[in-house]
Amino acid sequence: MEFSPDAKRAFHVQIYGAAATIDGVRLIDLTRHADDGGAMTELARLSDGRAPALGDLTVRQVNYSELAPGAIKAFHLHSRQTDVWFVPPSDRMLVVLLDVRKGSPTEGVRRRVVLGHGASRLLVIPPGVAHGVRNLGEILGRILYFTDVHFSSEPATCDEGRLPWDFAGKDVWEMTRE
Repeated sequence: MEFSPDAKRAFHVQIYGAAATIDGVRLIDLTRHADDGGAMTELARLSDGRAPALGDLTVRQVNYSELAPGAIKAFHLHSRQTDVWFVPPSDRMLVVLLDVRKGSPTEGVRRRVVLGHGASRLLVIPPGVAHGVRNLGEILGRILYFTDVHFSSEPATCDEGRLPWDFAGKDVWEMTRE
């Protein structure tokens, strides 16, 4: 069958394969225990600031962040800090990751991950991977996150840098429509 010229120009095959991987980025599935009265998810079981599922990471700070519906917070970048993010299953957040580490085996790789949306998972973001988030929900979105470096607003010790929100292209923040 032949398609119209307009359809030929717009046609593409949807990719159903695995998402792009970025060296050091991990998604850790968590168990959500539910009963008639609600649900509970263990995010981490710590021993001296370490959780076996997180390897050598020592948790030094736990943070909570909120995003208004449709808001984009991007891009954050750390040279020393590892982030571990959790979005409650009732929320829906699009996380965009971009490996900007010079010489990394996955340098330049971009990955999109939806957190929450009925799933309980941790997202481990290593230093040098730019990351940002967009609240896809219609209500306030929430992120709980662990870091292995204490936050400092002092320029000499601050490990929180920024890249423009559209550094990976404006379209990266759009919902995929097929």
